[in-house]
Amino acid sequence: MKTTNFEDSGVITSQAAEATQSENEISLLDLLIVLGERKAFIMWTTLTVATLTLVVSLLLPKRYTATTTVLPPQQNSSLSAAFLSQMANLGALGSLASGGLGLKNPADMTVALLKSRSVEDAMVQRFELMKLYKEKRISDARKAFEEHCSIDSNPKDGLIRIAIEDRDPQRAAEMTNAYVDEYRKFSAHLAITEAGQRRLFFEQQLEQAKNNLTAAEEALKASQQKGGMIQLDSQAKALIESVATLRAQIVAKEIQIRSLSVAETPTNPDILLAREQLGALRAQLRQLAGSQAGTDSDVIVPRGKIPEAGMDYVRKLRDVKYNELVFELLAKQFEVAKLDEAREGSLIQVVDAAVPPDRKSFPKLSIIVPAVTLVWLLLAVFWVLFQEGLRRARNRPEDRQRLQVLRTIWGKLPGRS
Repeated sequence: MKTTNFEDSGVITSQAAEATQSENEISLLDLLIVLGERKAFIMWTTLTVATLTLVVSLLLPKRYTATTTVLPPQQNSSLSAAFLSQMANLGALGSLASGGLGLKNPADMTVALLKSRSVEDAMVQRFELMKLYKEKRISDARKAFEEHCSIDSNPKDGLIRIAIEDRDPQRAAEMTNAYVDEYRKFSAHLAITEAGQRRLFFEQQLEQAKNNLTAAEEALKASQQKGGMIQLDSQAKALIESVATLRAQIVAKEIQIRSLSVAETPTNPDILLAREQLGALRAQLRQLAGSQAGTDSDVIVPRGKIPEAGMDYVRKLRDVKYNELVFELLAKQFEVAKLDEAREGSLIQVVDAAVPPDRKSFPKLSIIVPAVTLVWLLLAVFWVLFQEGLRRARNRPEDRQRLQVLRTIWGKLPGRS
């Protein structure tokens, strides 16, 4: 009998524990019941928040985004490109070759140049962005412009997309198209391609030759005013013109060799041929000098045929003829370099020009209102469940003590014991 009593008491204790545990647990049905009882609160607060979000979104300033698509410079089908295409079949070795040679992706380089400070400052000055963005420093206006502008390169199609956001759709399109124009102005002073490097080289040499010609003409004019003009016979004129022509051809050939050395190796056949031609021109100049003393640059009409007072005029005339021929030869090579650069195509080509957008890009009601409504709905459900859990905890003595301890701990101010 005693054993039975103990067994009965154990069963009763186990049932009581299970009953207590079931009271402490909240089942899914209980949660649904709680949410059903507070559905009015959840529904009306969610509807209110959705309405307020819609009103605020409509009151926010509208922004429009204009986009233009451009094609970056394409790599030339040179020997290095053919080599890399063959190395691509070698797996890791091909990757090492392409990376080790330092060949840059033209799209990535163009994006970097588009984001350069020079192009951005040109946009700030052109559209008075300091006034538009209400900034006092050009650096702050540049940062504000970067926040409204995005430049992305898609490796799949190789195109670059420039997007600028503004409150005025017409101004957004104008700024986007102007961005490409400012980049073209900026890149015109850069030698990006091989032909562009030659064009820039000859452009610098041509400018220097122009200055030398101007100085020579001024010197000839001063000599003429000082000692008068000397009448030369046909033989003397022919000698001066021949010397000037040979010297000009020598200088032009030296410049041509330097221009080829910018992108070619010293063993290039064109460079070797140009060096042979340069040696032949120098030999002709030495032969023309004959037995006259001095260097090749001192070749002049024999002194016995011209008075000493007119020698300075003859030298100045020779310098003018020489600089004229140098200028003409460099001008021809400069034009050829420009044609080569143009044959390679524009540095950047517009695929789709920006047009004024007919839809605003911000605020997007179809995204903002549903997102805020969903977030608030989840918060309202969480708040209702939290309140129900807190109410149940207050009805249990053991949980009531824990809440008191928790309130005491969090009620203490920092620094107090």
